[in-house]
Amino acid sequence: MSRFLAILVVLLTSACTTSEQNENSVPQLVENNDRYALMVDDAPYLILGAQTNNSANYAAALPDVWPVVEKMKANTLVIPVAWEQVEPEEGEFDFSFVDTLVNQARERDVRLVLLWFATWKNNAPHYAPEWVKLNNERFPRVITEDGKVLNSLSPHFRETLEADKKAFVALMQHLKKIDWQRTVIMVQVENEVGTYGSARDYSPTAEAEFQKQVPKKLLADVNREAGDWRSVFGRDADEFFHAWHIARYVDEITEAGKAAYPLPMYVNVALRNPFKPGKPGSYSSGGATDNVLHIWKSAAPNIDMISPDIYFRDHKTVARVMDLYSRADNPLYIAEIGNDQPYARYFFTALGHGALGFAPFGMDYTDYTNYPLGAEKMDDETIGHFSELYGLFAPMAREWADISFRQRTWGVSEPVDTYKDKKLWNAQTTEGEDGDNNGEAYTQRLDLGDWTAEVTYGRPMFWIDPPKGNTPSSGGAVIAELGENEYLVTAFRARVSFSPSRELDGEQFTMARVEEGHFENGKWVFERLWNGDQTDWGLNFTNEPHVLKVKLATYKTN
Repeated sequence: MSRFLAILVVLLTSACTTSEQNENSVPQLVENNDRYALMVDDAPYLILGAQTNNSANYAAALPDVWPVVEKMKANTLVIPVAWEQVEPEEGEFDFSFVDTLVNQARERDVRLVLLWFATWKNNAPHYAPEWVKLNNERFPRVITEDGKVLNSLSPHFRETLEADKKAFVALMQHLKKIDWQRTVIMVQVENEVGTYGSARDYSPTAEAEFQKQVPKKLLADVNREAGDWRSVFGRDADEFFHAWHIARYVDEITEAGKAAYPLPMYVNVALRNPFKPGKPGSYSSGGATDNVLHIWKSAAPNIDMISPDIYFRDHKTVARVMDLYSRADNPLYIAEIGNDQPYARYFFTALGHGALGFAPFGMDYTDYTNYPLGAEKMDDETIGHFSELYGLFAPMAREWADISFRQRTWGVSEPVDTYKDKKLWNAQTTEGEDGDNNGEAYTQRLDLGDWTAEVTYGRPMFWIDPPKGNTPSSGGAVIAELGENEYLVTAFRARVSFSPSRELDGEQFTMARVEEGHFENGKWVFERLWNGDQTDWGLNFTNEPHVLKVKLATYKTN
C-alpha cells in the first residue's frame, strides 16, 4: 500500500470514528425504573437554566443576555428561535441568528435549549411570519361558538401545519449540519399552545371533525366505548377535542423534526390553577393542562415530556403542580418559572421530584419585566436569588443528575409564604397559610423508608426553640439516597434532622458520620467532619453552601 493510500485509510477511519462518536453523543432522554435523565455527552445532565425574555432572540440583544447567564452561574441558556426570523419570506430561510447564538454559546461553554415560536406562542401566532399571520384565508384562525374570529390559529387546517413543519424541519436540518459539538441539547416545540376565549374551534371545518367518531387509539388509551366526541366525553368533549387535535398537530411537527435531527423535544404549558381551574377558554384550552394530560399522552407519543410554566407564587399550588407533572410517563422539567425571590426556593422541590432542570424566565438586561408574575426589575438582587442555588449545584451538577437518575431523591421548600408586598400576596396565592405556636406549619417530614427526615425553618443553630420561618420565605432542602443508610444532604436556611421510622427496642439512633465535602470528576472529596455542636441540634444550613454526606445507624444498648 502506498503512503498516500495509507494516510487516506487513516483519515477515513478517523472520520468514521468521529462521526460515530458524535452520533453517539446526540443528547437523549433515557428512563430507568420510572426515573429519567437527560444525557448530554453520554452522561446525565442537570439544566441550571436561564430563560430570556421573548424578544431577546436577535444578535443585537445577546450582549444583554450573556452577563446575566454568567452572574447566575447557569450552565444552559433557554432562548427562542422564531419562525418569522428564519423564514421571513416563504421558502427563503435565514439561520444567521442561530449560527451566531451557537457560536457565542460555545465560546462561553454554555449549552442551549431552543424554543420554537411558530403557530403558537401563548395562544397566538405573534412570531409567525407576516405571510402567515396576515393571510387568514390560507391559514385560518379559531372561530368561537358565536362566530367571533380569535387571534389563535386553528389546528384543523393542513396548510398551516405543513408550513410550520417545513420551517421546523429546516431548522433541525441546519442544527444537525452546524452543531456537531452538541451545544443545543433540547428543543421546545411551539410555546404554550392552546386558545384563550373559546374551548375549541367552532369553524365549519372543525365542526365536521367534531361530529366524527373519537379516534380508536384515544378510546383504547382512555378505556372508553366508541362514539362521537360528545357521547364519549360529555361536557369535557369540546376541550378534549381541541387538546387532541392540537397535540396531534404538534406531535407531527415533532416527529418530522426528530427525523431530521433526533434531539429531545418537549412542550411547555400555560397552566390552569389546579385548585380553582375555571372554564376552558379562561385558561389556554387545548394546551396540556393537568386535566388533559391523558389526552396529550395518547395523541403525542413523539413528545418526550410535558413541562409546566409556573407563575403561581404560593407553596401549596406550586407543590401540587409539580406532583401533577412528575409522573412515571413524564419526567419533570420546570420549563419556566417566575424570576422573583419567592420562586427560587422551589428549586429544591423540583429536585426532590427528580427534575431534569429549572429555568427562571426573563433573565436578561433587555429592559423588560413581566411583573407581577416576576420581579419588578432585573438587578443583582434578583439574579442573586438564583445564583446562590446554581452556585451550590453547578460544581456537582453532573453528579447530582447521575445520583437522581439512579437513586431516590426528596426535596422540600419552605411551606409558609411571606411577602414584602401584601397586595401581591393576596393577588397571587391560592390560599393563605398561617404559622402556629408550636412551629408545626414550618415543619416538613420526609419518609425515607427506614428513616424520617424533618426539615424546619427559622431556628437558631444552638437551640430547640420551635421554628418561626424565614422572612421572606426562602429556605429549602434536598436529600438523595447514596446507598443503604447513606444520604447526600444540602439546604439553604433550614435545619435537617433525622430519626428512625420505627420504635427502637434495645437500640439507640446516631448519625454515625457526617462528612462535608464536594465532588471532583465524579468522586466525593472529603473536607471535614461535622460533630458535636454541629450535629446535636440537627444539621443547620445557613446562607452559605454546604454539601454533606450523612451515614445513619443504630447501636445496641443491651
